[in-house]
Amino acid sequence: MYNGSCLCGAVSFRLQSEPKAVTNCHCRMCQKQHGAAFATYTSVPRADLEYLSGQELLTAYNSSGSIVRKFCSICGSNIEWSGSNEFTDWVSIPLASLDTPFVPKNIKDVHLESGAHYPHANQ
Repeated sequence: MYNGSCLCGAVSFRLQSEPKAVTNCHCRMCQKQHGAAFATYTSVPRADLEYLSGQELLTAYNSSGSIVRKFCSICGSNIEWSGSNEFTDWVSIPLASLDTPFVPKNIKDVHLESGAHYPHANQ
């Protein structure tokens, strides 16, 4: 099992199975939501995500089509996204929200076409 939480600790959860399909998503929505060049997510079956506290504090936002992103209404931490037409019974969790150490075996990069291209400071 893997435990995780938001920045303020009000929302906490447990993954009942080993995370799968670790992905660095470079799409504009993930960039904007995380304020970073990409977001790293891992996925588990929806039934394997158990909220331990603060589930009532989650705010949902429909970012596109059927995709719903949930975040802590106190600190704004991204907690999950789901609603993929291809993986209807799965939920994705930001890898950095895990409090239990997890080292993925493989990380896939997706949506590189919208990836940020920042110059290095010494260029």
